[in-house]
Amino acid sequence: MAAFDDDVLDLYFIGTATVLLRYGELTLLTDPNFLHRGERAHLGYGLTSRRLTEPALRETELPALDAVVLSHLHGDHWDRRARRGLDRSVPIVTTRHAARHLRTCQGFDRAGGLRTWESCTMRNGRSQVRITALPGMHSLHPVLRRLLPPVMGSMLEFGRPDGPVGLRLYLSGDTLVYDGLDEIARRSPRADLAVLHLGGTRLPGGFVVTMNGAQGAELTRRLDCHRALPVHYDDYSVFRSPLDDFLAEADRLGLRERLVRCGRGQHARVAPRGDRPTVR
Repeated sequence: MAAFDDDVLDLYFIGTATVLLRYGELTLLTDPNFLHRGERAHLGYGLTSRRLTEPALRETELPALDAVVLSHLHGDHWDRRARRGLDRSVPIVTTRHAARHLRTCQGFDRAGGLRTWESCTMRNGRSQVRITALPGMHSLHPVLRRLLPPVMGSMLEFGRPDGPVGLRLYLSGDTLVYDGLDEIARRSPRADLAVLHLGGTRLPGGFVVTMNGAQGAELTRRLDCHRALPVHYDDYSVFRSPLDDFLAEADRLGLRERLVRCGRGQHARVAPRGDRPTVR
């Protein structure tokens, strides 16, 4: 990874919405999902989904973590392998709903829940990240909203302690596009990179509970992020909107040059202010 004063983020895409982030002396993990191909993720109320891909990294191969950022408590974002394999002393930044469950039922005593627009700060040496919980909605259907776990997006602002923000990373979480997301653009500066959870996840009855390709492109346009990285689009049988849907709509909206293509097992070296990331 580059020197700290380069303000560079090294992003390693493991699969689904699981991303390993390194910035200076900080190491973070998002939405840990380490099930193998053929294993089933539990989505609640007896619903499961079969994994179609292999994660690029096993939970036993992870480096020491400063924190986990968890958008919500679903089996394709927090699975039994993560529950067994992660250090129970690692801080977990998540929704209040997920934090209560992780503390009381799974022994992750440092799980902390944020309300929307609340923030917390993590430091390691000369590196700091401020994590702010952002709006997200897993479903617009009033009944499903009561049944599905609460979800949050996140803004991660990296830099030196007591110094200016060097780089901003937006994590969408499993949200649909709705008017409440416009508040992000009004209250937050442009993100250097948006990591978008796509897939058009479809539940029995035809209910869609994550952004399809068209919604992902529309959110990129609304938030005006410098760059956008699609994830969470081909890993499970409930994902029905392939990556090509997103690429085609982004092209139609004139956003193709903003897209970052980083496949499972690849690194993206992300610099601030819209410089094109290096992918390897």
